[in-house]
Amino acid sequence: MDRIAAIRTIEEALADFEAGEIELARCEKRIRATVRSFATEFDGELAAYRSESGTIVVADSEREARDRVQELTGERAPVVERLD
Repeated sequence: MDRIAAIRTIEEALADFEAGEIELARCEKRIRATVRSFATEFDGELAAYRSESGTIVVADSEREARDRVQELTGERAPVVERLD
C-alpha cells in the first residue's frame, strides 16, 4: 500500500464516521489496519520491527531497529523481531 492509498483509506474511514455510517471503534479499527498495512509493506531493504514493549519501527536491519526503539522509548537493550 502506498502513502496515497493509505491516506485515502483513512479519509474514507473518517468520512464514514462523520456521516454516522460507522461507530468510533470501527473507524479506529479501519485506520489502525491501514497504518499497519502501510508500515509493513516496503520494497527494498526496509522492514518493520516490533519490540517486546510493542513499539514498531521501520529499519534496514535488526541492529538499526534496536537503536531506533532505544532512542524512542529509552529501553535498554531492546529485543526486536522482524514483521513479515
